[in-house]
Amino acid sequence: MAHEFPGSDWGDWLPRAVADATPDGVDLWYLGCNGFILKASDGTTLFIDPYCGDGDPPRTRRMVPVPFDPNDVTECDGVLATHEHSDHVHGPTQRPILGNTDASYYGPDDSVAVTESEGWADDEGIDVDQFETVTEGDIFDIGAFTVHVEPARDPDATHPVSYVIDHESGAFFHGGDARSSEAFEAIGDEYEIDLAALAFGSSGYLPDPEGGVMYKQWYADENEITEAAAQLSPDRLLPTHWDIWKNLTADPTALRPHIRSFERPRALELAEIGDRVEL
Repeated sequence: MAHEFPGSDWGDWLPRAVADATPDGVDLWYLGCNGFILKASDGTTLFIDPYCGDGDPPRTRRMVPVPFDPNDVTECDGVLATHEHSDHVHGPTQRPILGNTDASYYGPDDSVAVTESEGWADDEGIDVDQFETVTEGDIFDIGAFTVHVEPARDPDATHPVSYVIDHESGAFFHGGDARSSEAFEAIGDEYEIDLAALAFGSSGYLPDPEGGVMYKQWYADENEITEAAAQLSPDRLLPTHWDIWKNLTADPTALRPHIRSFERPRALELAEIGDRVEL
């Protein structure tokens, strides 16, 4: 079956590292693909688009390790979904987290619809009240974080959103798989973003289930991600998604000459799967 959990050979060190961490402000752990864990100084812990699946071979083949077993997660206050794709709304990853922690799940209507069609609330330990449908303009608090739901332009998704996550120590932006747009310009004008995560990748050929190959571009290329980052105007740009799918991977260091003539972002923040980054 597609997008199964293949197990993790990293043991439980990453969930333990997050649980044991005592950030001064906010620390983030990059999970590969487009996933993050955020933990604040008061212990509030958020997951954004965590994905521990193996793709849909041979069409999409995972190129990085699975960094944790979702059943090892014991601390989570909220899970945020940016859009409905399987590597962002993933039952084998996110259902155990919800069941083990009683965390709330936040996502736009088409993302929550996936959880309903797959019967997540039927699992032991998961209640229908844990699911919250969000839309552009919503603002809500999760512990020490204030989450702002903002628009996103993703030509491959049916209803994507982006998030600005505010904390007294700074603001983190997660754009899902979105690309540049007027919405990003408005976000850049409204918020002072310290760190922005944007999807980056190459275009290439993938096996076609009906035979042969198909050409795909799912994420922003070097120029597109630079334009999106300039619109958001963050201090730092953290490229994501470049590591996950065979034939669509990219080299994030190639972005240095693209952003150097722009006033913002001021710096390129590079993270590999499992890395910890300070906000």
